[in-house]
Amino acid sequence: MAEVVFEQVQKSFGAVSVLKRIDLTVRNGEFLVLVGPSGCGKSTLLRALAGLDGVTHGRILIDGRVVNSLPPKERDIAMVFQNYALYPHMSVLDNLTFALKLRDLKPQEIDARAREAVAILGLESLVDRYPRHLSGGQRQRVAMGRAIVRDPKVFLFDEPLSNLDAKLRVQMRAEIRALHQRLKATTVYVTHDQIEAMTMADRIVVLNGGAIEQIGAPLDLYDDPDNLFVAGFIGSPAMNRFGGVYERTGEGAQVRIGASALAAPVVAAAPGQRVTVGVRPEHLVPDADGSLPFCVDVVEPTGAATELFGTVAGERCCVLVNGRAALKPGHVTALHAAPEHVYLFDEESGRRLR
Repeated sequence: MAEVVFEQVQKSFGAVSVLKRIDLTVRNGEFLVLVGPSGCGKSTLLRALAGLDGVTHGRILIDGRVVNSLPPKERDIAMVFQNYALYPHMSVLDNLTFALKLRDLKPQEIDARAREAVAILGLESLVDRYPRHLSGGQRQRVAMGRAIVRDPKVFLFDEPLSNLDAKLRVQMRAEIRALHQRLKATTVYVTHDQIEAMTMADRIVVLNGGAIEQIGAPLDLYDDPDNLFVAGFIGSPAMNRFGGVYERTGEGAQVRIGASALAAPVVAAAPGQRVTVGVRPEHLVPDADGSLPFCVDVVEPTGAATELFGTVAGERCCVLVNGRAALKPGHVTALHAAPEHVYLFDEESGRRLR
């Protein structure tokens, strides 16, 4: 295990800046997830840590040692790729032990490490098979086993579940998280899927345009986003957004959305200031006495919950209801939300108003 530190790391391709002064510490034994949309710089940051790409400026330290000039094999890291990167002409066992043989380890140590990885990942019945005879999930476990046998200081995962079907992704998420809890190894995991980030991370780093938007525990980012980008990116279904006008009242504050008003928290905003109002789908409650008229267009039952899609003041809106909903397409009802669940953002900068 080791601490990983990025100090003022920048990466440019010509005039295009891909990473912009990244300052980040991955704690010893932490499972850190880098998440963001395509092109945000998350894979570039991971590749820089792995030594596959250099950086234009700044330092990268692993266990207190600057590794900028070190080749990948000397950084004591192990990487699991999206495409598995298994040797097709080698059996599972040979895939697991190949890198160890190149390091001239004793046969007894190689055998012990391979047996441990096989036992951890449940590969006992697959050691003699070739990659072409394995399912996607089995190949991914072999790729993980190849990383485990190296006993590295840092594990790196680059969107390892992207090629799997939805059911298998859920299973592999649980397996990777259980593996981390068992090995207690420092892990940096890259994904564009915020559900993966929410369910697996100790902390999440949200990247956008090569810069860090916010760092925090999954539920901290969900409950207390710093800006509109994080609020909209973290959470599924995504947070609803409405244009509104902030107003003070005798008892507190409200935001006017179209011809209706919604109770809101008191924030550092001027009366009459235009704001963006954010409310998560589960916090909008259908209620005949609510203040926001809601016209239902689409009803999507998912079993445990029902998603209602429609409009509020001409803007798209999603409402998440536990269990079954009696509402049908074409129905008009009203919505309300508790003030503590209403988020206000500066309309121009997108920064959270507090």
